[in-house]
Amino acid sequence: MKSKSWVSLTIVAVMTGSLLSACSEGEQGTAKNPTSPSANTKDVANLNKTGMPIVKEPISLTFFTGKAPTNGNNFEETLVWKEYAKMTNVNVKFQLVPFENLNEKRNLVLAGGDYPDAFYSSRVSSADLAKYGAQGTFVKLNDLIDNYAPNFKKLMEKYPDLKKGLTMPDGGIYSFPSFYSPDFLPMLIGTPLWVKQEWLEKLKMKEPTTTEEFYQYLKAVKNTDLNGNGQADEVPYAGEGINPLIEQIRGAWDFGNRGLGHKFVDVDSKSNELRFFRTDPKYKEVIEYVRKLYTEGLIDKEIFTVKPAALYAKGGKGVFGSTINPNPMTQMSQPGYYGLGALKGPHGDQLFTQVKVPIVWPGSFVVTDKNKNPEATIRWIDHLYGDEGATFYFMGVEGQTYKKAADGKLEFVEEITKNPNGLTMDQALAKYITWLGGSYPGYVQEKYFKGSETLPESIAVGKKAEQHKLKELWNAFNFTQEETEFRSSIGNDIQNYISEMEAKFISGTAPMSEWDKYVSTVDKMGVGEYMKIYKQAYDRYKK
Repeated sequence: MKSKSWVSLTIVAVMTGSLLSACSEGEQGTAKNPTSPSANTKDVANLNKTGMPIVKEPISLTFFTGKAPTNGNNFEETLVWKEYAKMTNVNVKFQLVPFENLNEKRNLVLAGGDYPDAFYSSRVSSADLAKYGAQGTFVKLNDLIDNYAPNFKKLMEKYPDLKKGLTMPDGGIYSFPSFYSPDFLPMLIGTPLWVKQEWLEKLKMKEPTTTEEFYQYLKAVKNTDLNGNGQADEVPYAGEGINPLIEQIRGAWDFGNRGLGHKFVDVDSKSNELRFFRTDPKYKEVIEYVRKLYTEGLIDKEIFTVKPAALYAKGGKGVFGSTINPNPMTQMSQPGYYGLGALKGPHGDQLFTQVKVPIVWPGSFVVTDKNKNPEATIRWIDHLYGDEGATFYFMGVEGQTYKKAADGKLEFVEEITKNPNGLTMDQALAKYITWLGGSYPGYVQEKYFKGSETLPESIAVGKKAEQHKLKELWNAFNFTQEETEFRSSIGNDIQNYISEMEAKFISGTAPMSEWDKYVSTVDKMGVGEYMKIYKQAYDRYKK
């Protein structure tokens, strides 16, 4: 990110009330009843409960906003927000904060009381939703959603797990999420395990469907000059860190069977009880398998330290036999890869567990007690969760940024897909939309989301994964403040120790003969209490 400063951006109109005065009101404890309509009768009278514009007379709002490096520095110049301001009569001032120091800035403004009307694309954690919701800093949205958010209410009725995942321990809902349709499996997969089709064909090998076949393919890549340059520069597997590979293959041992939202706990298929699987005796085989790949030189030796830019530069040379990322074509300009489905393990287990939770960012949009127009704000965000608003948000304006193909599918115009000035698709899109980089509040469906996850090879991975997809995918659980304190201290220590030891076992700096000692150490650190708290959160989630 080039800019580390805040950039205040105005869409169409100037703020009618300064942020400073709003902060002063908040410091004096003038928060409204979070479940009641606005205390200001004039503001409610100005509201149109349905249709556009949202308000009869223009209003202004200020949003603390997370910004990805792929987005432009002037949100007021983007087509979508210009048009939306005209459509709604709501003028939003976006205070941009780069994602790299977003958490620090967000925590500072919350701690100091210097926060605006809402947090947009600001990655507010579930722990903070519970904490500041209970304090009244974040507005409780239950009644506001019932009365002013028909699109989002309909989504919660269609997907009950959505409501479960957003409901805090006190029963309150304090945010709108970044929500991927549970029916859009390629999006939930996000980063498949890709193999190079051309090299498989040269090796006269079929697509790997088991962990053993994948191992044999990697060995063949290492031992063959597949790119014909006379150098042993082929890299059988490369990726950013070792965890993505572990998360891809552990379903071959029936671990991680509730999805990526739960990296330490799942359900034992035999007992149907919660299980802390990272120290399970059978999980040792997962680590031994990855250790074998690393020890035999089948994994990039820089796996534990490589940065994304260096990884993509290396991959751009066409030397990776397999990799994990959104798409080798979009990330490294390398065509000819296809994604694998679930690999079958040595005991016959075969689950595609590398699936993200549909509620990717629960706290993507949060209304604060400084907001004098909560009803209008809820209507403003809710429109983006309906088909019309979502299409507009992700695709822009028909005829200007996208068109309908003969088969009815939506496509970006060639100025974006084949930019005459040599801009990448992301660069060309940046002046029209702001969802680049993720974390945005919204509802993602295949029909109007056109990221790398909708490319033909990504859709093909989704079809393969469908055969062995998880029967039950959990959203993240929400914890009380007391539970969060344990998880952020002892729980965090347990998780960090496990990650550290797994890396040592795989790299060979710790012998596998120390596995039992390692398990004993984890137990003594407090796994019993860790699981007790997890069970409490799980029971609330089920209800």
